[in-house]
Amino acid sequence: MNNYITGTVIKKLREKKKMTQSQLAEQLCVSDKTISKWETCKGFPDISLLEPLAQALHISIPELLAGEQIINTNRAANILRSAIYVCPICGNILHTAGNAMVSCCGITLPPLEAEEADAAHAVQCERIEHELYVTSTHEMTKQHYISFIAYVTANRFELVKQYPEGNAEARFFARGRGRLYWYCNHHGLFSCRV
Repeated sequence: MNNYITGTVIKKLREKKKMTQSQLAEQLCVSDKTISKWETCKGFPDISLLEPLAQALHISIPELLAGEQIINTNRAANILRSAIYVCPICGNILHTAGNAMVSCCGITLPPLEAEEADAAHAVQCERIEHELYVTSTHEMTKQHYISFIAYVTANRFELVKQYPEGNAEARFFARGRGRLYWYCNHHGLFSCRV
C-alpha cells in the first residue's frame, strides 16, 4: 500500500454517514478541530485511531485505507464466476462467489487469473459413468506440484487438495457443464471447460 488514509477519504465517508465533525470527534474522543485538521490535510490520524475510526465510519480498516467501501452488488451469485485466491506464504486456498477483499498472512491477495494450459500443465478429463476422472502427468515433487483441482458448475464449487509426491488426480460427480481449475505452485492457475 502506497498511501496512508487521506483527509478527503475521511470527509467523504463521514458525510456519507451523515455525521458532523463533532459527532465523529466525540466517538473517537478527540476534538472537532482534530477532525477538521485531518480533513484539510493539515494532519493525519494516529495509527492507534485507525480501528476506532473504521468502526465509527462502519467500514473495515482495509476499506478505510483504500478509501472506498466495498458493497456487494452481486445479489444472485453465479458460482461459475468464482474467484480463487492462493496465499503465497502459507498456501491457503480461498474461494469467493464474487469480487471480495481477501487477505491472508497479513497481505491482500489478488484473485488468480486462469490461463489455458500448455502441454506441461495439461489435464485429462475422462467421463466414467456418472463421474469425471481428472488426471495430470505434471510432476509432483516437493518443489513443483499441482496444489488443487476444482470442478465448478453453476451451483457448486468442489475442490480436491493435491499433495506433493502423490498422484495428481481427482474424481467429481458429473453435474453438467462447468469448468475445471487446477493450480501449479510455480506457474499459477489453469482452466478448461468440461
